[in-house]
Amino acid sequence: QVQLVESGGGLVQPRGSLRLSCAASGINFSIYVMGWYRQAPGKQRELVASISSGGYTGYSDSVKGRFTIHRDNAKSTVYLQMNTLKPEDTAVYYCNALLNNPRSNYWGQGTQVTVSS
Repeated sequence: QVQLVESGGGLVQPRGSLRLSCAASGINFSIYVMGWYRQAPGKQRELVASISSGGYTGYSDSVKGRFTIHRDNAKSTVYLQMNTLKPEDTAVYYCNALLNNPRSNYWGQGTQVTVSS
């Protein structure tokens, strides 16, 4: 059974920091592309950051320079370090595991991040 379990969300003041974690089980973690998505109320889910099996990273323009994604294959865990948070970063953040061949796509249950004073 595949599980992606996110943690680390919460309430933080503007310009604060949070680190999200996503622990995976039931998959060969090291070969998956791992991603963090977010969905704010009334908006579509959007890709925030991703990291390939080889460690290549990509970020949305809205978080570039503030967020950092990295993975620890030994722990089957992917992290999202979020700095200089803004109120517009408020959303439910979801972890995703993607493999193209064969096609496999898994989601975590989400963790709420609220940026507010």
